Amino acid sequence: MEIKVLGPGCSKCKATYNAIDKFIKEHGLDVKLTKIEDIMEMMSYNIMTTPAVVVDEVVKLKGHVPSESEIKQMLGI
Repeated sequence: MEIKVLGPGCSKCKATYNAIDKFIKEHGLDVKLTKIEDIMEMMSYNIMTTPAVVVDEVVKLKGHVPSESEIKQMLGI
């Protein structure tokens, strides 16, 4: 599974990345997590608000920091 956090580096984007990273580590998941800050790459996902979370090339969340239950739902756990 591959997860991308899209955002320019704002506090919400960092909080989203950290929340997902913490969840992955706590549950021992085999997931590749990356942070995308390149505006052209972000635009390729047709998002208008950040942060956005992309799981296996599908946009799953945009515009807010996810709760633990939202992360669990995005990862299908």
